[in-house]
Amino acid sequence: MAVRRVVVDHVLFVVADLDVSRGLYTAALAPLGYEELYVQDDCVSYGVEGLDDFTICRGEPVTTAAHVAFSADGRDAVDAFFAGAVANGATVRGEPGVWTQYSERYYAAFVNDLHQNNVEAVWHAPEPVVDAPRRRGVP
Repeated sequence: MAVRRVVVDHVLFVVADLDVSRGLYTAALAPLGYEELYVQDDCVSYGVEGLDDFTICRGEPVTTAAHVAFSADGRDAVDAFFAGAVANGATVRGEPGVWTQYSERYYAAFVNDLHQNNVEAVWHAPEPVVDAPRRRGVP
């Protein structure tokens, strides 16, 4: 299997309502191991081990129609990401399952955040996932 290397250092989304977006992202990212690292009046940065990889900031124009995929450690983390996001205002874009157009090992879930950004959690399983729903199409 190929070794993944970091291609993008960090991502920032501009949001209209920081408090509501913070609730959504904090709930969705916690199961993936991301925590709030830096909190300012107009921004919240998330990451692990002191590395702020993802930030949301209040401002204009808001970020729309972007896509970001967060790495997950397993199916349970993907499922918890999805549940946390939907419970906090995200809308369903693609329910958890194996997205076969990408790979038989690609277990992911997709939501739209409050500004219609496509936010994903994905687990690249070491072997094909055979006991999960099969999803088709591009979410």
